[in-house]
Amino acid sequence: MPRPEVQAPPEIFYGETEARKYTTSSRIIEIQNRISERALELLALPDDGVPRLLLDIGCGSGLSGETISENGHHWIGFDISQAMLDVAVEREAEGDLVLADMGQGLGLRPGCIDGAISISAVQWLCYADKSSHEPRLRLKAFFGTLYRSLARGARAVLQLYAENMDQSEMIMSYAMRSGFAGGMVVDWPHSAKARKAYIVLTCGPPTVSGALPKGKGEDGESCSESDEEDSRTVHISDRNRPRKKQKTSKKAKGKEWIFKNKEKRVRRGKDVPHDSKYTGRKRKSTF
Repeated sequence: MPRPEVQAPPEIFYGETEARKYTTSSRIIEIQNRISERALELLALPDDGVPRLLLDIGCGSGLSGETISENGHHWIGFDISQAMLDVAVEREAEGDLVLADMGQGLGLRPGCIDGAISISAVQWLCYADKSSHEPRLRLKAFFGTLYRSLARGARAVLQLYAENMDQSEMIMSYAMRSGFAGGMVVDWPHSAKARKAYIVLTCGPPTVSGALPKGKGEDGESCSESDEEDSRTVHISDRNRPRKKQKTSKKAKGKEWIFKNKEKRVRRGKDVPHDSKYTGRKRKSTF
């Protein structure tokens, strides 16, 4: 079966039928709950008993939001599918639900969010569902507004199913350009079915205390340092904000250049105006 991302846009693919099917599947609920628990673990929120305000990007019918609520935190859920949000309302999800396209930006107040998670949603930004959609611009808008909305030092954990390495690299590059520090954490890298990839981002410069956690191995424990290079569970990326282009002053074309250019045109047999005392003369700033 082809990937959902290539079958239809998310707001169409997750229509009323698919939304109910997704929410009533015990297998999907179990997987979603397990991934959400792992995402919260990677967020590394302070264990001080204070509820945090978290963002659930691509919240769907509120399955991952339930995990956030069970851990004692408040949450705001974004999703593009009206049918999914309708199911979340029926299930009496505790979070605030917003119908929005993350590719157009999040539109939240700067520094108001303590952490963000996303389960199987970010890879949708790599596909152009409309003629006006440009994946790179949508990734830039998403990560730029996500960075601004997070408090200093807060984390964002984005679980995704990238189609290939190029997609993963494109997503990571735009996250780094937006100012994030972080990288990729991969659980069970040797398993085709159980393998899960998480982009773990920190709002602000990288610190020793904000080092990336290790991915889990087949036994559920952290993988050892001796993993082979091609199956690393942690991939750290450098922050790479594009430098502003410096203005370059154009050199003025003086008399010498004009005479040389005229000679060249004469040799080519073209009509050239005669030289005079005004040839190559610099004009005054005012008449």
